[in-house]
Amino acid sequence: MKYLQQIQRGIDYIESRLDEDIETTSVARHAGVSFWHFQRIFKALTNESLKGYIRARRLANALVSLHERSTPIAEIALRAGFENQASFTRAFKHAFGITPAKYRALGKRTEFVRKLRIDADYLRHLKGNVSLEPAMIDKPKMTLVGLRTRFFGVDSDKSNMGEKLPPLWDAFLKRVHEVPNADAEFLYGVVIPTPGREELDYVAAAVVRARPTVPRGMVAVTVPSATYAEFTHRGLPKELNRTVSYIYGSWLLGSTARHTYGPDLERYGSDYIPDSRESIIRYAIPVQAGSKRTLKK
Repeated sequence: MKYLQQIQRGIDYIESRLDEDIETTSVARHAGVSFWHFQRIFKALTNESLKGYIRARRLANALVSLHERSTPIAEIALRAGFENQASFTRAFKHAFGITPAKYRALGKRTEFVRKLRIDADYLRHLKGNVSLEPAMIDKPKMTLVGLRTRFFGVDSDKSNMGEKLPPLWDAFLKRVHEVPNADAEFLYGVVIPTPGREELDYVAAAVVRARPTVPRGMVAVTVPSATYAEFTHRGLPKELNRTVSYIYGSWLLGSTARHTYGPDLERYGSDYIPDSRESIIRYAIPVQAGSKRTLKK
Protein backbone atom coordinates (compact mmCIF):
# COMPACT_ATOMS: atom_id res chain seq x y z
CA MET A 1 0.00 0.00 0.00
CA LYS A 2 3.04 2.30 0.40
CA TYR A 3 3.51 2.41 -3.38
CA LEU A 4 -0.19 3.17 -3.82
CA GLN A 5 0.08 6.13 -1.46
CA GLN A 6 3.20 7.39 -3.24
CA ILE A 7 1.54 7.21 -6.66
CA GLN A 8 -1.47 9.09 -5.28
CA ARG A 9 0.85 11.80 -3.93
CA GLY A 10 2.27 12.11 -7.43
CA ILE A 11 -1.20 12.43 -8.96
CA ASP A 12 -2.17 15.05 -6.38
CA TYR A 13 0.99 16.97 -7.26
CA ILE A 14 0.05 16.89 -10.97
CA GLU A 15 -3.52 17.98 -10.30
CA SER A 16 -2.38 20.96 -8.24
CA ARG A 17 -0.15 22.18 -11.08
CA LEU A 18 -2.17 21.67 -14.25
CA ASP A 19 -1.68 25.34 -15.15
CA GLU A 20 2.12 25.03 -14.87
CA ASP A 21 4.91 23.21 -16.69
CA ILE A 22 5.23 19.82 -15.02
CA GLU A 23 8.50 17.89 -15.14
CA THR A 24 7.95 14.14 -14.84
CA THR A 25 11.04 13.85 -12.64
CA SER A 26 9.59 16.36 -10.17
CA VAL A 27 6.41 14.24 -9.89
CA ALA A 28 8.43 11.21 -8.88
CA ARG A 29 10.57 13.26 -6.51
CA HIS A 30 7.45 14.66 -4.81
CA ALA A 31 6.07 11.12 -4.48
CA GLY A 32 9.27 9.99 -2.76
CA VAL A 33 10.21 7.26 -5.22
CA SER A 34 12.77 6.98 -8.03
CA PHE A 35 11.69 8.20 -11.45
CA TRP A 36 12.19 4.76 -13.02
CA HIS A 37 10.12 2.99 -10.35
CA PHE A 38 7.40 5.65 -10.45
CA GLN A 39 6.93 5.28 -14.22
CA ARG A 40 6.80 1.48 -14.04
CA ILE A 41 4.34 1.40 -11.15
CA PHE A 42 2.20 4.19 -12.63
CA LYS A 43 1.90 2.34 -15.93
CA ALA A 44 0.98 -0.92 -14.17
CA LEU A 45 -1.69 0.76 -12.05
CA THR A 46 -3.29 3.09 -14.61
CA ASN A 47 -2.58 1.41 -17.97
CA GLU A 48 -0.97 4.59 -19.34
CA SER A 49 2.35 6.45 -19.32
CA LEU A 50 3.06 9.26 -16.88
CA LYS A 51 3.80 11.68 -19.71
CA GLY A 52 0.58 10.70 -21.50
CA TYR A 53 -1.43 11.13 -18.30
CA ILE A 54 -0.06 14.64 -17.71
CA ARG A 55 -0.81 15.65 -21.30
CA ALA A 56 -4.32 14.21 -21.12
CA ARG A 57 -5.11 15.89 -17.80
CA ARG A 58 -3.88 19.28 -19.03
CA LEU A 59 -6.06 18.99 -22.14
CA ALA A 60 -9.03 17.93 -20.01
CA ASN A 61 -8.37 20.90 -17.73
CA ALA A 62 -8.37 23.12 -20.80
CA LEU A 63 -11.85 21.80 -21.63
CA VAL A 64 -13.06 23.05 -18.27
CA SER A 65 -11.27 26.40 -18.69
CA LEU A 66 -12.97 27.00 -22.03
CA HIS A 67 -16.27 27.41 -20.19
CA GLU A 68 -14.82 30.49 -18.54
CA ARG A 69 -15.62 32.76 -21.47
CA SER A 70 -13.73 35.69 -20.01
CA THR A 71 -10.42 33.82 -20.30
CA PRO A 72 -8.78 34.22 -23.74
CA ILE A 73 -7.99 30.98 -25.57
CA ALA A 74 -4.38 32.12 -25.96
CA GLU A 75 -4.05 32.31 -22.18
CA ILE A 76 -5.60 28.84 -21.77
CA ALA A 77 -3.10 27.53 -24.33
CA LEU A 78 -0.16 28.89 -22.33
CA ARG A 79 -1.55 27.44 -19.11
CA ALA A 80 -1.83 24.04 -20.80
CA GLY A 81 1.85 24.13 -21.65
CA PHE A 82 1.70 25.10 -25.33
CA GLU A 83 3.93 27.72 -26.91
CA ASN A 84 1.07 29.47 -28.68
CA GLN A 85 -2.63 29.25 -29.52
CA ALA A 86 -1.99 27.64 -32.91
CA SER A 87 -0.13 24.64 -31.50
CA PHE A 88 -2.77 24.28 -28.78
CA THR A 89 -5.54 24.35 -31.37
CA ARG A 90 -3.85 21.61 -33.41
CA ALA A 91 -3.39 19.35 -30.38
CA PHE A 92 -6.91 20.05 -29.10
CA LYS A 93 -8.50 19.25 -32.47
CA HIS A 94 -6.42 16.08 -32.78
CA ALA A 95 -7.56 14.92 -29.33
CA PHE A 96 -11.23 15.94 -29.45
CA GLY A 97 -12.10 16.43 -33.13
CA ILE A 98 -13.11 20.05 -32.65
CA THR A 99 -11.28 23.37 -32.27
CA PRO A 100 -11.20 25.14 -28.88
CA ALA A 101 -13.15 28.09 -30.31
CA LYS A 102 -15.90 25.86 -31.68
CA TYR A 103 -16.07 23.86 -28.46
CA ARG A 104 -16.51 27.10 -26.51
CA ALA A 105 -19.19 28.33 -28.93
CA LEU A 106 -21.18 25.10 -28.59
CA GLY A 107 -21.34 25.54 -24.84
CA LYS A 108 -20.76 21.84 -24.20
CA ARG A 109 -19.83 20.78 -20.72
CA THR A 110 -16.81 18.54 -20.48
CA GLU A 111 -17.66 14.87 -20.12
CA PHE A 112 -14.23 13.98 -18.76
CA VAL A 113 -13.78 13.21 -15.10
CA ARG A 114 -11.73 15.87 -13.38
CA LYS A 115 -9.33 13.66 -11.48
CA LEU A 116 -8.33 10.00 -11.42
CA ARG A 117 -8.47 8.80 -7.83
CA ILE A 118 -6.42 5.66 -7.29
CA ASP A 119 -7.34 3.61 -4.24
CA ALA A 120 -7.49 -0.07 -3.31
CA ASP A 121 -11.08 -0.48 -4.52
CA TYR A 122 -10.32 1.18 -7.86
CA LEU A 123 -7.30 -1.09 -8.39
CA ARG A 124 -9.32 -4.18 -7.52
CA HIS A 125 -11.90 -3.06 -10.03
CA LEU A 126 -9.35 -2.53 -12.83
CA LYS A 127 -7.67 -5.88 -12.20
CA GLY A 128 -10.76 -8.05 -12.45
CA ASN A 129 -13.99 -6.14 -13.00
CA VAL A 130 -13.61 -4.11 -16.18
CA SER A 131 -12.39 -4.87 -19.70
CA LEU A 132 -9.47 -2.48 -20.15
CA GLU A 133 -9.90 -2.55 -23.93
CA PRO A 134 -13.39 -2.32 -25.45
CA ALA A 135 -15.13 -4.24 -28.18
CA MET A 136 -15.77 -1.92 -31.14
CA ILE A 137 -19.37 -2.46 -32.25
CA ASP A 138 -21.38 -0.97 -35.10
CA LYS A 139 -24.91 -0.34 -33.80
CA PRO A 140 -27.80 0.53 -36.13
CA LYS A 141 -30.27 3.31 -35.42
CA MET A 142 -32.50 2.37 -32.49
CA THR A 143 -35.81 3.63 -31.18
CA LEU A 144 -36.37 3.10 -27.46
CA VAL A 145 -39.33 3.74 -25.17
CA GLY A 146 -39.07 4.22 -21.43
CA LEU A 147 -39.02 6.56 -18.44
CA ARG A 148 -36.87 9.69 -18.30
CA THR A 149 -35.13 11.60 -15.53
CA ARG A 150 -32.31 14.15 -15.25
CA PHE A 151 -29.29 13.77 -12.98
CA PHE A 152 -25.83 15.10 -12.11
CA GLY A 153 -23.09 12.71 -13.22
CA VAL A 154 -19.92 11.44 -11.60
CA ASP A 155 -17.88 14.49 -12.61
CA SER A 156 -20.16 16.87 -10.74
CA ASP A 157 -19.94 17.98 -7.13
CA LYS A 158 -23.72 17.59 -7.11
CA SER A 159 -23.67 13.95 -8.28
CA ASN A 160 -27.00 12.32 -7.41
CA MET A 161 -27.02 9.17 -9.52
CA GLY A 162 -27.72 7.01 -6.48
CA GLU A 163 -30.82 9.00 -5.62
CA LYS A 164 -32.22 9.38 -9.15
CA LEU A 165 -31.49 6.24 -11.19
CA PRO A 166 -32.46 3.25 -8.98
CA PRO A 167 -36.01 4.55 -8.38
CA LEU A 168 -36.38 5.21 -12.12
CA TRP A 169 -35.41 1.63 -12.95
CA ASP A 170 -37.71 0.26 -10.25
CA ALA A 171 -40.59 2.19 -11.79
CA PHE A 172 -39.74 1.18 -15.36
CA LEU A 173 -39.33 -2.53 -14.60
CA LYS A 174 -42.82 -2.55 -13.15
CA ARG A 175 -44.17 -1.05 -16.40
CA VAL A 176 -41.94 -2.51 -19.13
CA HIS A 177 -44.73 -4.92 -20.09
CA GLU A 178 -46.75 -1.87 -21.19
CA VAL A 179 -44.30 -1.10 -24.05
CA PRO A 180 -45.72 -2.58 -27.28
CA ASN A 181 -43.31 -4.51 -29.56
CA ALA A 182 -40.49 -4.31 -27.04
CA ASP A 183 -37.36 -6.41 -27.58
CA ALA A 184 -37.03 -8.37 -24.34
CA GLU A 185 -33.41 -9.52 -24.85
CA PHE A 186 -31.80 -6.32 -23.55
CA LEU A 187 -32.83 -3.20 -21.67
CA TYR A 188 -30.90 0.05 -22.02
CA GLY A 189 -29.96 3.04 -19.95
CA VAL A 190 -29.53 5.94 -22.40
CA VAL A 191 -27.26 8.72 -21.08
CA ILE A 192 -27.88 11.90 -23.07
CA PRO A 193 -25.66 15.00 -22.77
CA THR A 194 -27.52 18.29 -22.45
CA PRO A 195 -25.48 21.07 -24.11
CA GLY A 196 -24.93 24.07 -21.88
CA ARG A 197 -26.11 22.28 -18.72
CA GLU A 198 -24.28 20.29 -16.08
CA GLU A 199 -27.09 17.76 -15.80
CA LEU A 200 -27.53 14.72 -18.05
CA ASP A 201 -30.78 13.24 -19.32
CA TYR A 202 -31.27 9.53 -18.64
CA VAL A 203 -33.86 7.15 -20.08
CA ALA A 204 -34.46 3.62 -18.74
CA ALA A 205 -35.84 1.97 -21.85
CA ALA A 206 -36.52 -0.98 -24.12
CA VAL A 207 -35.85 -1.13 -27.86
CA VAL A 208 -39.03 -1.28 -29.93
CA ARG A 209 -39.19 -3.13 -33.23
CA ALA A 210 -41.93 -1.05 -34.86
CA ARG A 211 -43.29 2.49 -34.88
CA PRO A 212 -43.64 3.18 -31.17
CA THR A 213 -46.84 3.58 -29.23
CA VAL A 214 -45.74 5.49 -26.14
CA PRO A 215 -47.54 4.59 -22.90
CA ARG A 216 -48.67 7.38 -20.60
CA GLY A 217 -45.80 9.05 -18.74
CA MET A 218 -43.12 7.49 -20.94
CA VAL A 219 -40.99 8.95 -23.74
CA ALA A 220 -39.57 7.72 -27.03
CA VAL A 221 -35.93 8.43 -27.87
CA THR A 222 -34.03 7.73 -31.08
CA VAL A 223 -30.34 6.80 -30.90
CA PRO A 224 -28.58 7.29 -34.25
CA SER A 225 -26.42 4.59 -35.80
CA ALA A 226 -22.84 4.77 -34.56
CA THR A 227 -19.69 2.87 -33.76
CA TYR A 228 -19.56 2.17 -30.03
CA ALA A 229 -16.63 1.30 -27.78
CA GLU A 230 -18.29 -1.16 -25.39
CA PHE A 231 -16.74 -2.08 -22.04
CA THR A 232 -17.78 -4.96 -19.81
CA HIS A 233 -18.40 -4.08 -16.17
CA ARG A 234 -18.50 -6.95 -13.68
CA GLY A 235 -19.57 -6.26 -10.12
CA LEU A 236 -22.15 -4.39 -8.11
CA PRO A 237 -24.20 -1.96 -10.22
CA LYS A 238 -23.37 0.82 -7.76
CA GLU A 239 -19.70 0.38 -8.76
CA LEU A 240 -20.42 1.22 -12.41
CA ASN A 241 -19.03 4.70 -11.68
CA ARG A 242 -15.57 3.18 -11.43
CA THR A 243 -15.86 1.74 -14.92
CA VAL A 244 -17.14 5.06 -16.29
CA SER A 245 -14.27 6.87 -14.55
CA TYR A 246 -11.78 4.51 -16.20
CA ILE A 247 -13.36 4.98 -19.64
CA TYR A 248 -13.37 8.78 -19.52
CA GLY A 249 -10.44 9.46 -17.22
CA SER A 250 -8.01 6.96 -18.70
CA TRP A 251 -8.96 5.01 -21.83
CA LEU A 252 -10.57 7.77 -23.90
CA LEU A 253 -7.91 10.36 -23.15
CA GLY A 254 -5.19 7.91 -24.19
CA SER A 255 -6.99 6.54 -27.25
CA THR A 256 -7.07 7.72 -30.84
CA ALA A 257 -10.85 7.29 -30.75
CA ARG A 258 -13.01 10.38 -30.13
CA HIS A 259 -16.35 10.68 -28.44
CA THR A 260 -19.03 11.87 -30.86
CA TYR A 261 -21.01 13.63 -28.08
CA GLY A 262 -23.89 11.27 -28.80
CA PRO A 263 -25.68 9.26 -26.10
CA ASP A 264 -23.82 6.69 -24.00
CA LEU A 265 -25.53 3.33 -23.56
CA GLU A 266 -25.79 1.00 -20.58
CA ARG A 267 -26.86 -2.47 -21.76
CA TYR A 268 -28.55 -4.94 -19.41
CA GLY A 269 -29.07 -8.59 -20.36
CA SER A 270 -29.79 -11.91 -18.67
CA ASP A 271 -26.39 -11.81 -16.92
CA TYR A 272 -27.36 -8.65 -15.02
CA ILE A 273 -28.01 -9.64 -11.40
CA PRO A 274 -29.04 -6.85 -8.99
CA ASP A 275 -26.92 -6.63 -5.82
CA SER A 276 -24.46 -9.30 -7.02
CA ARG A 277 -20.71 -9.02 -7.58
CA GLU A 278 -21.16 -11.42 -10.50
CA SER A 279 -23.51 -9.02 -12.29
CA ILE A 280 -22.59 -7.89 -15.82
CA ILE A 281 -23.38 -4.45 -17.29
CA ARG A 282 -22.03 -3.31 -20.65
CA TYR A 283 -21.25 0.41 -20.96
CA ALA A 284 -20.72 1.83 -24.44
CA ILE A 285 -19.67 5.25 -25.72
CA PRO A 286 -20.14 6.41 -29.35
CA VAL A 287 -16.82 7.09 -31.02
CA GLN A 288 -15.23 8.15 -34.24
CA ALA A 289 -12.68 5.37 -34.34
CA GLY A 290 -9.20 6.64 -35.07
CA SER A 291 -7.46 3.34 -34.46
CA LYS A 292 -7.03 0.18 -36.49
CA ARG A 293 -9.05 -1.98 -34.12
CA THR A 294 -11.27 -4.56 -35.77
CA LEU A 295 -14.89 -3.54 -35.76
CA LYS A 296 -17.49 -6.06 -34.67
CA LYS A 297 -21.18 -6.00 -35.50
